[in-house]
Amino acid sequence: MTYHANEKGYYGEFGGAFIPEMLYPNTEELRQNYIRIMEEPSFKEEFDQLLRDYVGRPTPLYFAERLSKKYKAKLYLKREDLCHTGAHKVNNTIGQILMAKKLGKNRIIAETGAGQHGVATATVCALMGIDCVVYMGEIDIARQAPNVARMKMLGAEVRPALSGSRTLKDATNEAIRDWINNPVDTHYIIGSVVGPHPYPDMVARFQSVISEEIKWQLKEKEGRENPDYVVACVGGGSNAAGAYYHYLDTPEVGIIAVEAAGKGIDTGESAATSALGKEGIIHGSKTLLMQTADGQITEPYSISAGLDYPGVGPMHAHLFRSGRGEFISITDDEAMIAGLEVSQLEGIIPAIETSHAFAILNHRKFKEDDIVVINLSGRGDKDLNTYIDYFKL
Repeated sequence: MTYHANEKGYYGEFGGAFIPEMLYPNTEELRQNYIRIMEEPSFKEEFDQLLRDYVGRPTPLYFAERLSKKYKAKLYLKREDLCHTGAHKVNNTIGQILMAKKLGKNRIIAETGAGQHGVATATVCALMGIDCVVYMGEIDIARQAPNVARMKMLGAEVRPALSGSRTLKDATNEAIRDWINNPVDTHYIIGSVVGPHPYPDMVARFQSVISEEIKWQLKEKEGRENPDYVVACVGGGSNAAGAYYHYLDTPEVGIIAVEAAGKGIDTGESAATSALGKEGIIHGSKTLLMQTADGQITEPYSISAGLDYPGVGPMHAHLFRSGRGEFISITDDEAMIAGLEVSQLEGIIPAIETSHAFAILNHRKFKEDDIVVINLSGRGDKDLNTYIDYFKL
């Protein structure tokens, strides 16, 4: 049994491409070409060179001595916050902009919640001289103002999504509408392991550089490639997919996924898809989805703009349903306190998304000799106003 996607884009019973007929040519062109293009030596060479010289890879695998001492386990942090643009998102946008060029596209669209994917997309479009439109929910535009300014500085047009909850889900809806209207010249850079096949698999492959590096870095530090556990926060789930990728079919490595419980799983203000979701279709993929009894999508909530998505990528839905992944839900308050603790114990201010992953240390006991790798997926610059308001700094 494998936990990777099959040729039809299914992870177990989740995945596939449930799309309107008008989108079929776009996704089919990508599906027929993405693996072939990714395996071309010239593509690999340019991708690796940009990851090295532009993004700053490999990112360090850092032993967090003070956190380890407090929580009595060997805690390593995969420092994706040190990537150019401040998060893992750029691994995927570099890959997809190269893919778009190979397919002859000259216009890029994207959706963003926390703004990190929007910044990463605007960055690679500036690098390659390609027009860029980023859709972002009106509420997220207000709470992630520094990232909106960065996108505009990089030459992108930021279009607000004014419908629904005016957050990530609605930004994605607007981007899909745009793509339907501009099928020939436009490539849609989806920022997570969501959407119709081949996106979840393609994005996971681009992000798999994270676990690829963890393997050799851990071998250097501990004499073994496999940690006991890999921990990552999950909204759509691309940072998690990247951290898990090379360990999916290695059962001795525990996979821990951390979701946003918001104000509490039972409060009606949550984004804990594993606890609250049922099977459904969202943005072209069959997955677990928060919805009402008659199938209407319920509005997610999290203090973190990057985790308030009502669904989860099909890879993660399968990891949850099969029992391969251990899913833990963390509230706003727990995440904020964990973010402050990491700042003060390790001198690293994490993104609030990542703070959710650190918060499990108060929930989940590990053995003293357990090697636990936590994917530090982004830095907290973009969230300083939220931290300031929360802690009255």
